[in-house]
Amino acid sequence: MTTFENRPRSALLVVDVQNGVVAEAHERDATVATIAGLVERARRQQVPVIWVQQTDDNLVAGSDAWHVVPELEPGADEPRVRKAFGDSFEDTELEQLLAERAVGRLVVVGAQTDACVRSTIHGAFTRGYDTTLVSDAHTTEDLSPYGAPSPAEVIAHTNLYWRYQDGPGRTAAVVEAADVDLSPA
Repeated sequence: MTTFENRPRSALLVVDVQNGVVAEAHERDATVATIAGLVERARRQQVPVIWVQQTDDNLVAGSDAWHVVPELEPGADEPRVRKAFGDSFEDTELEQLLAERAVGRLVVVGAQTDACVRSTIHGAFTRGYDTTLVSDAHTTEDLSPYGAPSPAEVIAHTNLYWRYQDGPGRTAAVVEAADVDLSPA
């Protein structure tokens, strides 16, 4: 139901699953394994997989911290988007890549739930994309010493409120990885 005409395809958007981002993430190994399963399913179904990598003072391009985790291997034909802001659309070529692939629906996974994932799902939705958050395929680090809720609570709250996101001409959804439908919107 995307607001875009002639953009019936879905894409899997993998946000910031980088060594330096998920090193201390909540349930890191299980989350990365779930993402790996979705990436393989997308590839089998010939659904575009697009990789997003944060680049900043802590994640210098080319550094070990900046690289995608070793359990995931971006394909040679799968685009990589470098970003400097939380929203993966902000000052990047992401929208152009999606348009070239006739994508009107995004299935979003990655890190960090309360930062780049949240910014990206909002950015996608406000730009008119149908936006699905995979409930068991996003994670964050423990920022409770700074007053934040526990990582499990951050993840649960994000899943809860995104389930009720609403807007004209587009949909928002939260589904478990096992129930993800990668077919056209």
